[in-house]
Amino acid sequence: MITTVIIVNYKSCALLADCLKSIHQFPVEQLEIIVVDNGSNDNSEEMLLNHFPVVKFIQMGYNAGFARANNAGIKIAQGDFVLLLNSDTIILNDALNICASKFNETAAVACGVQLLNADNTPQISGNYAMKGGLNYLLPIPFFGPILKKIAELFKVQKPNVPEASGTVWVDWINGAFLMAKKNAITKAGFLDEDFFLYAEEAEWCSRLKKQGGLCIFGDVNVLHLQGVTANVAFESSGQGYQNLSDKKGFQIMLSNFVRIRKEFGIFWYLLMLFFYLISVPVYLFGLIVYKYLFLKKLNIGFGDWIGFVKNVFRLAAFAPKIIINKPYFYKVL
Repeated sequence: MITTVIIVNYKSCALLADCLKSIHQFPVEQLEIIVVDNGSNDNSEEMLLNHFPVVKFIQMGYNAGFARANNAGIKIAQGDFVLLLNSDTIILNDALNICASKFNETAAVACGVQLLNADNTPQISGNYAMKGGLNYLLPIPFFGPILKKIAELFKVQKPNVPEASGTVWVDWINGAFLMAKKNAITKAGFLDEDFFLYAEEAEWCSRLKKQGGLCIFGDVNVLHLQGVTANVAFESSGQGYQNLSDKKGFQIMLSNFVRIRKEFGIFWYLLMLFFYLISVPVYLFGLIVYKYLFLKKLNIGFGDWIGFVKNVFRLAAFAPKIIINKPYFYKVL
């Protein structure tokens, strides 16, 4: 079985080199590696020619984002398995070989591994699809925690797997390490190129899942330096997807809502937009109460609220395009 590894690169030459070194520490039989560059304009291609000449290179010529760049790689991939791998990952303990071997023995059409943070703590690698994308409300300050308490009261299943143990079956897999069978991709289709960054793997997995199961191998580990390249591009800080007040936060919100429209339909899209709009005064009320009545120190302030408000109204302005659902590149960078 041939495994094709596709790595999208955007101004991350040093990270890319470290990632490729980690792959070659554990030789994989019948391995194809494709690097797709999103117009980095740095020495990435020269580095590959000098140190990894067997790697195939595709130059997109512009910052095409995650979906379009990976699709370019998938179109020329020769492998039976296709692995979408972030450049900010480090393969540990022969994880690529082990994952491919396990994958070959299962009926799953796509799989992932247990991703680790730089301090070796577990990173969310597998997720469950909540109806309408309701889990996208949870990062909203004050509003999200209220909903979380309500969900706990009614014993609603958590939207993710905090740490996988053994083989865990999920609805979608973190795109930092997402391996899929080529025949399943042929049936499900490529990643949706309306997406620039974020949520595209979730939407793609919803189509892959119609072809068979998706799973996480909890006993296989890969290091993921989450958000490093995106933070540089968006001039943002902090790991993960919790900050909804800056440019990166807006891209996250916009991509999430595009996914909701495509995967769950107009009703859920409009309902979620309504929730985001009413969360604006809830957020402000929470800030006032905690800062001036409870006198508590918070890691967010009124500047964050203002940024969130601007993002919500920018999001609302995209409503006509998202509702119509015609091809459109939702890129804000």
